[in-house]
Amino acid sequence: MGTYHTPVLLDESVTALAIVPFGVYVDATFGGGGHSREILSRMDQKSKLLAFDTDLDALDNAPKDSRLILIHNNFRFIQNYVHLNKIEFVDGILADLGVSSHQFDTEDRGFSLRFDALLDMRMNQLAKRTAADIVNSYQAEDLTRVLSTYGEVENSKKVALLICKSRDNRPIRTTSDLNAALEPVLPKFAEHKYLAKIYQALRIEVNGEMRALDGFLNDTVKVLRPGGKLVVITYHSLEDRMVKNFMRSGNIEGVIDKDFYGNIRSPFEVITKKPITPSEDEIAGNTRARSAKLRVAKKI
Repeated sequence: MGTYHTPVLLDESVTALAIVPFGVYVDATFGGGGHSREILSRMDQKSKLLAFDTDLDALDNAPKDSRLILIHNNFRFIQNYVHLNKIEFVDGILADLGVSSHQFDTEDRGFSLRFDALLDMRMNQLAKRTAADIVNSYQAEDLTRVLSTYGEVENSKKVALLICKSRDNRPIRTTSDLNAALEPVLPKFAEHKYLAKIYQALRIEVNGEMRALDGFLNDTVKVLRPGGKLVVITYHSLEDRMVKNFMRSGNIEGVIDKDFYGNIRSPFEVITKKPITPSEDEIAGNTRARSAKLRVAKKI
């Protein structure tokens, strides 16, 4: 577990679930299994844990535990699988939206700009579309949209045009091909940070992450019992904004609906007025935790 992925905000997130006897819980992003193991350690023998992941590598980390139900699918289908397992409501849902260390550190997965590898970035290796497919087939305006929306990339139109110009000469197949194509636009002394935004945007598009998060959040309202907790760890501003808006208003746009008396109508009560962030000690031991934000809400 430790070498595959180090769980972020482990105690804080699992404690926020407020685990009760005979409870049913969901780990929406199993990954290295760190959060699931901690949840299982606090559950009684009559409780259940449903754990989702699209990555078969992640599911290989599963402990042998009769209380654990592993699901090889996207967490956007949470309602389907809760009902499929003859469960009416769950008591708590935890989602860690980060990419696992294993995915970043496995060269042939193509998530990291550190390695010369095929541009893949699929979390579900059974999916057809890769990052290479996107950079070689999307029109410039579509690439611009992806880079601007999902990576908040400065000069996104110029980046898109550079990609299109480069692939006219030969297809962009590897991380090195992409990095070389983008060299003219990389800012001095900030190349890594700039490229990281581009890689993030492509990864989000490959995996449909924002659409999946939207579907997942909306389904949490349907499967959580009143008083149940929604606990989400985010890593970048786009997903954090969606989670914050949803917990506050019941929709990802953050549109507030008020009753006759001016009270906000929302299916949730926000528990964390400000997000919980990792301690300095945690960041020192796991630098990938530095951008994490934990938000918690209770179903009304």
